[in-house]
This record gives sequence, structure tokens and C-alpha cells, in this order.
Amino acid sequence: MINRHSSILHTIGDTPVVRINRLAPEGVELYVKLEAFNPMGSVKDRLALGIIEAAERDGSLKPGQTVIEATSGNTGIGLAMVCAAKGYPLVVTMAESFSIERRKLMRFLGVKVILTPASEKGSGMVAKARELAEKHGWFLCRQFENEAGPDIHSRTTAEEILRDFGDEPLDYFVSGLGTGGTMKGVARVLKAESPITQIIAAEPDNAPILASGIPQSYAEDGSPAASHPAFRPHLMQGWTPDFIPKLANDAMMARHIDKIQPVSGDDALKCAQDLARFEGILCGPSGGATFAAALDIARHAAKGVRILAMLPDTGERYLSTPLFAGIGEAMDEDETAIAASTPRFRFDAAAVPAAQPALPQPSEEAASHLEELISDPDQPVVMFGLEWCEFSWSVRNLFAAAGIAYRSVDLDGPQYRENDRGGATRRALAWKTGAVTIPQVFVAGRHVGGATETFDAFNDGSLRQMLADVGRDIDTGVVENAYDFLPAWLHPRKPTAA
Repeated sequence: MINRHSSILHTIGDTPVVRINRLAPEGVELYVKLEAFNPMGSVKDRLALGIIEAAERDGSLKPGQTVIEATSGNTGIGLAMVCAAKGYPLVVTMAESFSIERRKLMRFLGVKVILTPASEKGSGMVAKARELAEKHGWFLCRQFENEAGPDIHSRTTAEEILRDFGDEPLDYFVSGLGTGGTMKGVARVLKAESPITQIIAAEPDNAPILASGIPQSYAEDGSPAASHPAFRPHLMQGWTPDFIPKLANDAMMARHIDKIQPVSGDDALKCAQDLARFEGILCGPSGGATFAAALDIARHAAKGVRILAMLPDTGERYLSTPLFAGIGEAMDEDETAIAASTPRFRFDAAAVPAAQPALPQPSEEAASHLEELISDPDQPVVMFGLEWCEFSWSVRNLFAAAGIAYRSVDLDGPQYRENDRGGATRRALAWKTGAVTIPQVFVAGRHVGGATETFDAFNDGSLRQMLADVGRDIDTGVVENAYDFLPAWLHPRKPTAA
């Protein structure tokens, strides 16, 4: 079957339902719907497409107009994809407490990310988005009250669920609540088409704003008028802002939610980890929390019931959060023991050096070219490197941060590929310095050394003196330790600055 699409937007939706085998209680059919299979890795891809296309249809979004929205991250990532594909600039506001990976993903997709103070919570980022939209005439998505969100879930998500279960009854549908769009859109269809299905809304046990029974106050446009008094900071990013969104309140008022299931942060983390380790399913804390709620239902349900839990996103955008807090970068004791079970390629045993062949004498042309490069008075700092060598990039980043102008001679670059010119120059470089590694740095013809020697010279001040001798300056104030520019995988063993 041909699986070819004219746009990335046509790949949104139709996500798989997968049975849980090792973690499900005996006699219960427990399933998860994997929204991470959307192109940007979350359920919010659906909402983003629904909002933008609805605004295009009704004319509220004009061609080329800037789009703005408040987001904990996933809606912003989904909007970034849709806006990139359709040609709209995008600005998002985001509380500073949300994961760094999300803001980096959005910026990578070309988004302007405006951070708001964590102390102002979700309502602060919403208010900031509204301010910016009013001032600049931008299109505000208003995901927390925009009916286009639940509408696309009614058209797609709910219909997919009905299709995938066919004549087999679905007894429980379990979902967390962010905007409430998924819940409102899916629940109203299931209530009409599958009335036996019980709808379970999961929320943090330390921020039970739905279960509190305390009504939310709203402005005339449906946006929250104030933070909800039952809100407390919680683990599940994307769930439960500090107010009850209008869409979530709509689902409550329509009596589409049969039960509110509280979930602890600890259970959310454990279930996310268990899904990864026992089912091979990667999800974030909110997915772990939704699964925890579904698992609790399953443990108390009758034999033979079918339960479906929505897993809203993937786990890779939570590397800087408590979800990965216990996951080390260095080898642990067991891994070290495995490494030590064979004799070679170990950190705790000195490598046996291979016999080095004598360095071949370079051609006169290559030696002359090398001398010409390192003796140019107009460009006294020269780095011989490779285009994508991590150590070459480490030196480049140091020089950029310290404001050091330099000539980069990329020995694998296009101008050095013909007739092995790069190889010939590298042989001349090795003959002159006695070093076969890359990069190698020179200042006014004087050999500084490779990456570590250059970092040492920066840290001990000798590089600054070399530059001063040729009338150049260096900004040392912005760099505390040159070794911070080494690749991240070397940082556990990096030397300390002098």
C-alpha cells in the first residue's frame, strides 16, 4: 500500500492502540493509545492542526499573520510544525518551569519562545500571550477555550477509537486533562456511540481542582479570571494548569465524566518507567500518570473488561525533569563489571599503544602551503580542523565565546578534497608539530597545540599573552573554564580550570 503524503500535516492522527501484556492484571484487557506516533510526538498535533485550519476557514487567521499561544510545550511544538508547514510565524509564551527540551525543540522549529516567571503559573503565561496578541495584532489560539480543539478530537480521535474496538465493547476510557479538549471531544462521541463506556478523568492528587467541587471563575471570553484555589504545583507537565479550562469544565457540566481518578507524582514516574522497561513504550510523566489511573481501574475491575488509556506524548522531551533523575550518564557498577569482563577497550586499563609508523616527509608544496597559512600577519590565529569533528567544534565555540578571530582550515572541506590536498596538508602539519591529532592551533606561527593544550593555554592566561603580542585581545570574562566547551560525554572527566 502506498504511504506517500503531500505534507507532514497529513500524517497527523490515526495513532495505534497497543495492548499491555506484562503490566496488565490477569483477565483484564488493558490498552494504550500512543499519541507519540503523531509527527511531533504528542496528542497536541491534532489540536494545533484543528485550531489553525478552523481559523483559516473562518478568516480570523490571515495569510502570513503571526500566531501566538500559551503552552507548557506540546501545543507549542505541534503549532510549530503546523505553522512551519503553512508559513505562519509563531510566538509562544511558556512558564520557565517547563522542560528545557520543549523550548529547545520549539526554537529549533523557528519559534520565538517567551518565558514567564514560574511564580505566575499557567495563568501568567496565558495572560502574557493575550497581552502580546492585543498589542501586535497577532492571532491568539486560545487552546483552553477554542472549540476547534474538541471538534478535531470528535472527528478523529473518537472515531479512531470506535473503529479500533469495533464490535468489542470498550468499558473504560481514561485520560488526563490539560486543556480538556481531548476529554470533551472524545467523551461526547463515546457517550453517544458507546454508552457503556465509563469516562475516567485523571488529575494530580495534590492539585485536585476538578474533584474539589470549587467552581472556576471565568472572564466573558471563557478565559480564566483567576487561579483556582485548589491548585498546587505538581509533576505532570501538560496536565491541570492553575485553573479549570473552559473545555474541561464543559465536559464536567455535560456529565460526560463518570469518575475523577487522583494520581500521585510517584505513581506517574513509576508507571512511565515500567512502561519503558516491561512493555517497550516510551512516554512522559503525564502518560505515566494516565496509565497509573488506568492500572488502578484495572486492578479493581471485573474480569474481561477492556480499558483504554490515552498516552499523550513521548519521553525524550523530559530528559531534564524528575522522570530521568535517576538515570546516570556514566557507567554504573553493573555496567562497569560487564566492561571489565573482557580485557580491551576499557577506561580502567591502559591501552597497549600500537607501533606508530614513521611520519612521511611532506611534499615541498604542502610544507610551503602550511607555512604560508600560519605566517599570515593578517590572520595570526589559525586552527587546522575537520568540519564536523567534535573537538574542532569545541575550540570553535571557545573562540566564538571569547571573541577570538581566527582562520579555520578545514582539511576535509571542499577546497581540500581534490588530489588529497587535505591529506597532504595534514601530513605536513604532523611533520611540523609531531602531533597527528586534530585540531591543531597556531598563533603567529607559534604552535599552541590541540584542543586540550589550547584550553589549558586559555585557562592559564598564556593564550591571552600570545594574542596580546600580536595586537589582539581576548574576552576572558565570559568564559570561566575552557573545558566547558568539550563534548558533553567528556565532562565527567574534564580537568578543573586553573
